[in-house]
Amino acid sequence: MASDSCDASMWGIPLLGGDEKADVILLKFLRARDFKVVDSFNMLQKCLSWRNDFGADNVVEEDLGFKELEGVVAYMHGYDREGHPVCYNAYGVFRDKEMYERIFGDEDKLKKFLRWRVQVLERGIKLLHFKPGGVNSIIQVTDLKDMPKRELRVASNQILSLFQDNYPEMVARKIFINVPWYFSLLYSMFSPFLTQRTKSKFVISKEGNVAETLYKFIRPEDVPVQYGGLSRPSDLQNGPPKPASEFTVKGGEKVNIQIEGIEAGATITWDLVVGGWDLEYSAEFVPSAEGSYTIAVEKPRKITPSEEAIHNSFTSGEAGKMVLSVDNTASRRKKLLLIVTLSANQPPCPSKLSNHL
Repeated sequence: MASDSCDASMWGIPLLGGDEKADVILLKFLRARDFKVVDSFNMLQKCLSWRNDFGADNVVEEDLGFKELEGVVAYMHGYDREGHPVCYNAYGVFRDKEMYERIFGDEDKLKKFLRWRVQVLERGIKLLHFKPGGVNSIIQVTDLKDMPKRELRVASNQILSLFQDNYPEMVARKIFINVPWYFSLLYSMFSPFLTQRTKSKFVISKEGNVAETLYKFIRPEDVPVQYGGLSRPSDLQNGPPKPASEFTVKGGEKVNIQIEGIEAGATITWDLVVGGWDLEYSAEFVPSAEGSYTIAVEKPRKITPSEEAIHNSFTSGEAGKMVLSVDNTASRRKKLLLIVTLSANQPPCPSKLSNHL
């Protein structure tokens, strides 16, 4: 490495100090250039120069004035099943011409947006371990619904080029959701020119299969509610999400989920969402005492994969159990996926969750 780069570092990690974290970073550059040492070295030098000129080490702390885009266009949210931080991208809001002009109206605005997009990625990278065998890359989920492809071509190309040149092997998997029909056609055309390593990272999901696709890689309690999960932005401020229970409901079946051991005065809170197809849902409280009447907490209603998670609670006046009924007897469609999270505000006496077919 050149003499002026002897103290070079990335993400606070000295690259020449023999640190195992440095080995993880250098290996990323080698893999990005198929272990061609000279090419990898040149890529590393260019990246170091770009980070210095761009001020990438300090961009996380900057206020770039994109509050309206945070949590909408590009944002970090939760982790996948293997512990990778997940970055969501959705550009559908830019179909609004006024919004598009406000963000991309001229070259200076575009540069500022690119800086903000780098800021989001740098926040995600701060969550990585940079250790052998650790979590050293993120997951990218890109929502193509309503994306104005033609208008965003310049911005998309610049983002792609910038990330490819300066963030090698930082993405473990790229999941495309709400994919229009023409995307599959374009992918089939360009697929022969992609390396097998790159293609192995791609997951393509058509509109209507979003929740089921994301559940394969991300636990339902970590998937945002707008994509069929249980996670709301406010939940992230309250510590790790409550684990969700997943049930398979096959065509022609009815499942009763019983929350037992509820004491008088306890407040039971639950979230429920379905992935797959429509089904019928209801909830009732069954008192333990003989002669007491069953209380209809929620009357039978249809729920669909497209709606956000049901969030409900019930305070019991007496001891008993809660029964959540999921009825798929009217359908012979293939299996459905049901997800439930539960919490009980009551004296120490753990509620038991049982699944009765």
